Amino acid sequence: MKVIDGGITAPKGFKAASTAAGIKYQGRTDMAMVYSEVPAVSAGTFTTNVVKAACVQWDMNIVKKSEKMQAVVVNSGIANACTGKEGFDACEATAKAVEEKLSIPYDTVAVASTGVIGMQLPVEKLVAGVNVMADNLDEGLVAGTDASKAIMTTDTVNKEIAVEFEVGGIKAVLGGMSKGSGMIHPNMCTMLAFLGTDVAITKEMLQKAVSEIVSDTFNMITVDGDTSTNDTLLCMANGLAENKLISSEGDDYEAFKEALGFVCEYLAKKMAADGEGASKLFEATIVNAKSKEDAKTLAKAIVGSNLSKAAIFGCDANFGRFLCAMGYSGAQFDQNDVELFFKGRNGELKVFDKGTPLDFDEDKALEIMKEDTVTVFVNMNEGNASATAWGCDLTYDYVKINADYRS
Repeated sequence: MKVIDGGITAPKGFKAASTAAGIKYQGRTDMAMVYSEVPAVSAGTFTTNVVKAACVQWDMNIVKKSEKMQAVVVNSGIANACTGKEGFDACEATAKAVEEKLSIPYDTVAVASTGVIGMQLPVEKLVAGVNVMADNLDEGLVAGTDASKAIMTTDTVNKEIAVEFEVGGIKAVLGGMSKGSGMIHPNMCTMLAFLGTDVAITKEMLQKAVSEIVSDTFNMITVDGDTSTNDTLLCMANGLAENKLISSEGDDYEAFKEALGFVCEYLAKKMAADGEGASKLFEATIVNAKSKEDAKTLAKAIVGSNLSKAAIFGCDANFGRFLCAMGYSGAQFDQNDVELFFKGRNGELKVFDKGTPLDFDEDKALEIMKEDTVTVFVNMNEGNASATAWGCDLTYDYVKINADYRS
């Protein structure tokens, strides 16, 4: 497997387009379309928030009931959440506009939205945007990059990646793009993400792989503890690589799953590092825990703690905050077994050893914590399970961004 240039348009048969539709933002692109030249099998994961946006409910229905998916239309600026029947009508109008322009069934068209909750989408602008994008679909890498930029809201950078790998001796590609900066918390997808691959795989096996990988990647990030109403991950597989169909577990399935895991982890970490107002990526790794569930719970508690996040921002090696978060996480452990380290590019520093604080070098700790990625590494010494969670520091700018988000 190797990383290659591009994103969502890197696999065979995928095209993208974007446009400035004026949904909410002025003077920037705010709509994107992803299109597969042939119908693709699809898989998805969605928010567990009881308050689900109209587009989430639309997509859940398509992934569950439609055999194929061929296009996704995404808008930024307005979330189409808490919008009643009018919100569902906007989804249908968008999908039917794609049906008319591209001659594909409207129930193979997914829609996604991100932005302000409680505002109605301007349907006429959505339809106009679809018409423009349908005429400008392109397989080039630039088109994919432009699409990844069009779905941004408070993101400061676009997020895309593509990898090439082999399945049964056949070259295949998986590409993707995502957005996410705020309302990010582990409980499904915590953002929007769109993946495309030319691998031939059954719908059932694709969903199995996506569900398993999301659990260890997108479900392991947090920015602010808020699970969005719009969290959506969609993956389309169009089979144009012409590998032997993956219909069961085995070497081919594992090769695909490895590529999917790499792409999802990359995008998840990019979102955590780009958390609203963030200045650094905050990583927590738990090793030798009693169970995988405990390891995940402990890691997420560390990166989700506001006190921990503030300490990372202030470059304060206050290890008690991380131990405290572990203690209230719900996982049961003996603090007298725990070893805690700070890790970075400039080395590692042990600060807590099996119930006892160590007299550590504060200057060395400061050097590590000033880096753009800081890892809290914890050895539980109670089993052989491990997990990693990703978050970001809590800065003054987070409050500034969210205090006037609507305006």
